[in-house]
Amino acid sequence: MQVLQKDMTTGQPGKVILNFTVPIFIGNVFQQFYNMADTVIVGKFVGTKALAAVGSTGTIMFLILGFVLGMTAGFTVLTAQKFGAGDMKAMRQTVGNAEVLSVIMSVVLTVVSMMGMKTLLRFMHTPEDIFADAYAYIMIICAGIFAQMLYNLLASVLRALGNSKVPLYFLVLAALLNIVLDMVFIIAFRLGAAGAAYATVFSQGISGVLCLIYIRKKVPILHLEKEDWKLKGNLVKNQLMVGFPMGLQYSITALGTMMVQTSLNLLGSLPVAAFTAASKIEQIVTQAYVAMGTTMATYCAQNMGAGKVLRIRQGFQAATIMGSIYAVVTGAVVMTVGKYMTSLFLSEDVTVIMGLVDIYLKCVAVFFIPLAIVNIYRNGIQGMGYGLLPMMAGVAELAGRGLMAVAAADRKSYVGVCLANPAAWILAGVLLIVMYFYIMNHDMKKFGDTRKRTE
Repeated sequence: MQVLQKDMTTGQPGKVILNFTVPIFIGNVFQQFYNMADTVIVGKFVGTKALAAVGSTGTIMFLILGFVLGMTAGFTVLTAQKFGAGDMKAMRQTVGNAEVLSVIMSVVLTVVSMMGMKTLLRFMHTPEDIFADAYAYIMIICAGIFAQMLYNLLASVLRALGNSKVPLYFLVLAALLNIVLDMVFIIAFRLGAAGAAYATVFSQGISGVLCLIYIRKKVPILHLEKEDWKLKGNLVKNQLMVGFPMGLQYSITALGTMMVQTSLNLLGSLPVAAFTAASKIEQIVTQAYVAMGTTMATYCAQNMGAGKVLRIRQGFQAATIMGSIYAVVTGAVVMTVGKYMTSLFLSEDVTVIMGLVDIYLKCVAVFFIPLAIVNIYRNGIQGMGYGLLPMMAGVAELAGRGLMAVAAADRKSYVGVCLANPAAWILAGVLLIVMYFYIMNHDMKKFGDTRKRTE
């Protein structure tokens, strides 16, 4: 098999970004099948309350696993920069340091999350009729944090080298395995919500192991030596300065969604089930924006390492155009026919829940362009090596979601809950655009006009 590293410092920016984004998008969609398979099978074969139990932990999963995703992506920004600069020795050292840091963080996150989970579920007013299932599900997910860390770190390393296809292949296989295991654990063994969690953790672990085997056999430039695993102060400092803010930004966003979930929980299990189903429908469509963000992080990091600031600006322009076109098309589709996917998730209360799903989808689909802006510009700026500034966009998201969630809770308004995410996207998007122009002006002055080096 040919090794698929990709130098993103040459070629037409729009074409390079699109070719890199498509495999990540497909992979992200299949990753969503992990939770979607859980949701469909739990809702169909266990019931509405079990579906609500799984859905009620979604924001907590995002708090924990979002931190893992952001942190591992942040650790490998420096990897992409060294690869773009052609310094393979330093690149391997960044990978070794990232692996050691990830093991340490896996232990810390597992212990802390499992110790505080019951208190957190109580604090979020998780309905009593779904509390036991919710607790069982999320505790198993927390116990499997290392599996999530393994895949996300190794996938981020491969993407830092321009390889977005191999992580996709293994993720597709793991997603299919997850569906099979869901049916075994939930339908055959009757483990309920807990069975869905076991299937998710086991499948994610398999995808991580496959990435590891591939790297050992097919990517010689990532064969590390003992010296590469020794923590080096300057590398650790730089990786933590990018990785922690990226992880914390996901966690800050998750805090806002937890506030939304708390407001939603006050409305009862039926709105929770509807919100869960609608979120799954939305997330399938919006994975394109997540994929664009991942692409921009790698694209900007490699070009920053090569000193091609003008090429970075061209990449932002191309990604913005593509993201906006996609937002308009998919927004129209989601608003008109999205609600009909509700029957995939439930076999009871379908009519009532479909109406609530339709409200949610109409509320969010109108604001897909701000969502595209948030993902493209936040991750691109982080790829340029700025960790703290984009985190402020996370604070803006928290403010938007928090204020709307408080208002929704006060009025017990389902529509208010549905508008919390759009409020967050608008505030963060405006702030990121301002940051982008400031940073580009600063870096163009610092590095000069690199127009001749964009190809």
